[in-house]
Amino acid sequence: MKNEIPVAIAFVAGMLMVVSLFVPHPYVAEPAAITRSWAIIITAFAYVLGVANIARISLHSVRNRSADWEYKAALIVSLFAMASLGIAGGIRSGGAFDWAYLNMYVPMQATMFSLLAFYIASAAYRAFRARSVEATLLLVTAAIVMLGRVPIGEKIWGGFPAFTEWVMEVPNMAAKRGIMIGAALGAISTGLKMILGIERSYLGGD
Repeated sequence: MKNEIPVAIAFVAGMLMVVSLFVPHPYVAEPAAITRSWAIIITAFAYVLGVANIARISLHSVRNRSADWEYKAALIVSLFAMASLGIAGGIRSGGAFDWAYLNMYVPMQATMFSLLAFYIASAAYRAFRARSVEATLLLVTAAIVMLGRVPIGEKIWGGFPAFTEWVMEVPNMAAKRGIMIGAALGAISTGLKMILGIERSYLGGD
């Protein structure tokens, strides 16, 4: 029964969400709204469990002085410091939590993305080598888009900005929509497998 009951709950909740999208009746919409509220509450508890799990694993690493335990210690201190500031003073503008967020978290986030830029440039250099027709097309398109986004590109040719917008809005958008459609179909198939009980990895099995 420990497997059948969760599968039954997933089936009922999933079918209720699906039916509510096509049947706008109060007898369907109201239970669906209640189910969504329950999902928000469960998500909140999942956040608490996630924080507790991170704290447990990090404290274990700090006690055993395992690899990179200093970073785990910094994680624990930062986690509980920000949580304490938020609980004590709230997250209002101008408060202690807001000050710590703007003056500590945001600069560190900017630093991380600045470091990632070098890795992206390295990956782009490897990807843009014209070893095939597809790689050459990618290289040429990337060069056109980059030139169309900077002032020097407009100085070279006045049509670069307009042509760049066309590349982004037509060929790029077509490829992006194809990827989104594929991802949506994959999400639908995965959801149906979970609703029908075919996919049971959330139960802890294979």
